[in-house]
Amino acid sequence: MTNAEVKAQMKAENAPINWTNMLLFSITPACALTLVPLYGYFYGYDLYEWVVFVLLMGYCGLSITAGYHRMWSHKTYKAHPLLRFIFALGGAMALQNDVFHWASDHRRHHQFTDNNDRDPYSAGRGFWFSHMGWILRSYKSGRRDFSNIKDLQRDPIAVWQHKHYLKLVLLMNIGLPALLGWLHGDILASLLLAGLLRLVLSQHVTWLINSIAHMWGRQTYSDKHSARDNPVLALITYGEGYHNYHHTFQWDYRNGIRWWHYDPTKWMIRLLSFVGLTSELKRCNPHEVEKARLEMQYRHATEKCHLLDLPESWRQRLEAEYEQLQQLLQQWSEHRQAWYEAKGKRIQETLAHWEHLQLRDKYRELHFQLKIQKRRWQEMVRHLSQPAAAAA
Repeated sequence: MTNAEVKAQMKAENAPINWTNMLLFSITPACALTLVPLYGYFYGYDLYEWVVFVLLMGYCGLSITAGYHRMWSHKTYKAHPLLRFIFALGGAMALQNDVFHWASDHRRHHQFTDNNDRDPYSAGRGFWFSHMGWILRSYKSGRRDFSNIKDLQRDPIAVWQHKHYLKLVLLMNIGLPALLGWLHGDILASLLLAGLLRLVLSQHVTWLINSIAHMWGRQTYSDKHSARDNPVLALITYGEGYHNYHHTFQWDYRNGIRWWHYDPTKWMIRLLSFVGLTSELKRCNPHEVEKARLEMQYRHATEKCHLLDLPESWRQRLEAEYEQLQQLLQQWSEHRQAWYEAKGKRIQETLAHWEHLQLRDKYRELHFQLKIQKRRWQEMVRHLSQPAAAAA
């Protein structure tokens, strides 16, 4: 659908303005842009107030990413009631609606991604709509429908937050910053910095995932949806920027799966599992992940071959390497599974020691071969950008 067609559709729909949201999300940014710098100019903010700002920014942000998103919306892990309570308070501080509304909208977003009629914040309707326009008007795609969150309606903490949401919003956004300011001797500074500015920034940081993460970045694992992997965005969204991976493997508690990926939400969930506050952390099968990545690389490589009009011999070589890597990946996956099963059997003393070592060595051998084959594949893909060398 073209931009003109999208605009025509939105105009034809003529959705009524949601005046509560319109006023709230217009007045708070305006106040943040004027009152916060003015107070800073005349009175200044000290280190204590900036530290409180950073801590509360992180608290409400992680409550959304680890709580609202990865736990309640996607059920990628289970959390202790104490942690769910902490996330419920932090979610109210973020002022992005209660768990019921947030998770229901998000599940429909994944179910109907890029469907302009059913995705509540479809990126197909443009940056402004997916960022915050969907909140300011009562569009049909955003109608309240809790039929997809029956599991959350059995969570007593989510039910409690839904019932007392407005009170919790006032407590966390006014009461807590005011208390922290009173303890330090400057209530107004804390309300402006840790209350107002923190609120506006945390909201727009979250909304960037709905907008930018569906428009700019790489489609590493799938092009069946608009979601992109954007490592720069991950730096300010607590790891949520690896969005193509998330949309492709949404049941994984991680967004950044490599050790070098910046994903503090993943790290926090993992660390909390060591003290019993999180459990049953779900991870997608590495074979499926690598298979999806390889398929996208192969598709891009064949498209580049066509664009560069490379000889047929080069295309055949590319296909042969792709098939060989697929086979090796399958063998590696099978031996990896056997190796882990053997480890469990060894603990139960049902597997002979020599057989255990044999499986271990075979798994390591295949793991090494897979690395070598991947390097060959990557080298071949890189050479596609050098037509002269390729033709030779």
